[in-house]
This record gives sequence, structure tokens and C-alpha cells, in this order.
Amino acid sequence: MKIAIPDDYQDMVDRLQCFSLIRHHDVVRYREPARDLDQLVERLKDADVVVSIRERVHFSRALLERLPRCKLIALVGRNSQRIDFAAATALGIAVSTGASSSPEAPAELTLALIVASRRNVALEAERMKRGDWPCTLSHRLRGSTLGVYGLGAIGALVAAGGNGLGMKVLAFGQKNSQEKAAALGYEFARSKADLFERADVLSIGIRLQRETRGIVGLADFARMKPTALFVNVARAELVQPGALLEALRNGRPGYAAVDVYEQEPITGGNHPFLKMPNVLCTPHLGWAEWDNFELYFRECFEQIQKFEKGEPMRLANPTVKPRASRP
Repeated sequence: MKIAIPDDYQDMVDRLQCFSLIRHHDVVRYREPARDLDQLVERLKDADVVVSIRERVHFSRALLERLPRCKLIALVGRNSQRIDFAAATALGIAVSTGASSSPEAPAELTLALIVASRRNVALEAERMKRGDWPCTLSHRLRGSTLGVYGLGAIGALVAAGGNGLGMKVLAFGQKNSQEKAAALGYEFARSKADLFERADVLSIGIRLQRETRGIVGLADFARMKPTALFVNVARAELVQPGALLEALRNGRPGYAAVDVYEQEPITGGNHPFLKMPNVLCTPHLGWAEWDNFELYFRECFEQIQKFEKGEPMRLANPTVKPRASRP
């Protein structure tokens, strides 16, 4: 069976222990993203199975219709906003999913970005490498207000970490966030406006859905303090396109730390955030650590094993009538 793995950015899938589950197949990996649809088709057209690493590839109908041999798209993770499920189902392409959700890694990165940004760690480390001596003052975390927009699994860990650093947690979100805030002893903001106005650091961690797309806009940012930090390790699409860039240029908030972008990957230093000293950028590292990869890829590869054996799988499109019951 031929398995294609596009966009292995870290160039390390074959070094995972769980890779042994599919090593006996004809596996081809690509690190660099395809330059266009034609090149992507050329890479995937002979594959029986395509491994979708999170949402790095857009499986549009235009792509799927040009993959005549594809019988299975195996998701690394539980869901994807970048698959045309209706087209996949109509074409007889099964889409398998993972089962687990691991909030620890993105929560850790969120806290790391908060500390690094507020204390100017990355900025001063780079200056020191250039031979400069420190020339900035940073912001203390203890006693400041940590706004947590969405007190889900990740948000709760971020709040706990901030609380441990002596920050005052101010939560906001849907009813379940309000109930969790009450149970944990955190203050719950009166409104979204209240959250943005009072937070010294604001981390957004809500799930991307149709109703949450673009939930943060320029008017929200305009309420933030000129000394405040906005952190996004969740999804770029939660923020209205271009709003954060314009807000930073307007001076509210004064700082940002981001791990997600409207168009990924960012290559060649080609993003305006990278030219702004008040913005700390990382290349979508929220989930990228060894334990997470072993967990998510193992679940993905186990689904491929089940497909190979003709066994029932976890399907995101359970009504699909597959092109073949097995390869």
C-alpha cells in the first residue's frame, strides 16, 4: 500500500516509535509544502492513503477529484476544518480520525510565550547575540491580570499556570467557562469588553467554529491597554483578518505573541509581524512536542492498520461508501 505524508515540517515522522506500524508500506514523505495544486496532485495521486497532519493541507474538492487512487485520508488529530467532507464522501474516500486531545503542550507554549514576551526574553537574547547590552525594561507578571478567553482544557491549564505565577485570573467565555471559573475561584468578566479592558495579558483559547470565526475584532483590541499583551496559540481565524496587525500599529495592544497565522507556513521571513519588535512569533509549535506526536500519530497509524485489515475505523464521514473495503 502506498502512503503519502505531505508537509512533515519537522522532517521527523519516520523517527517516531509509532512509525513502525506503517514502516512495511511504501511510505513517501514531503517536508516542504507544495507550491501549487498541480504539484500537490503530483505528490498524492498515486497514494492509497494520505496522512493529514493537522490542517496543513487543504483537501478541497478540486484536489480530491484528482486523487483517483485515494481510499483513505488519515487525520492526525480529531478534526479538521480543511477537508471537504461532502466531496470526500461522494468520492468514496474515508476520513479516519484520532480519539485523544492533549491540552498540555499548547498550554505550556502559551505560558512560555507570556513569560518570554512580558520579560523581553527573546528580544534581549537576540540583542546579546549581536553583542549589545540590555536596554529595555520588562513587565512583572505577579499582580497583573491574566485574561483567559475560553476556560476549556487548555485555558484552565493556562489559568492555573498564571495563578501559580501570582497573576490575577479573569476568565470569560460561554456558560461552561463561567461555571468552571466559579468552581476554581477565578473572577469572571462581566462582558467581553470588560475582559479586553482589564487584562494585562489576554490569552484566547476558544474552539474555532462557525460562530467563533472572527470573534475578536479591531474594536475589541482598541479596548486593550497600550501596555497589554495579546496571546494566540489557538487559531488565527478567531481574529478578524488583519485586525491584530492594525491594532498593533494603533498601539492597542502594545504587544502580541502568536503561534498561528492566517496563511501557513510562514517562510522566508515573509510576515509583517516578524518585522515588529513588540511581537513574538513561533511557527505553530503549540502541539509540536515528542509526547504529543507519539500520541496523535500512533492513533492515526492504528487507523491505517485497521483499514489495511478491513476492520471498523473511527470515521469523520461514517456514511461513506468506500472505493474499496481494503487496499
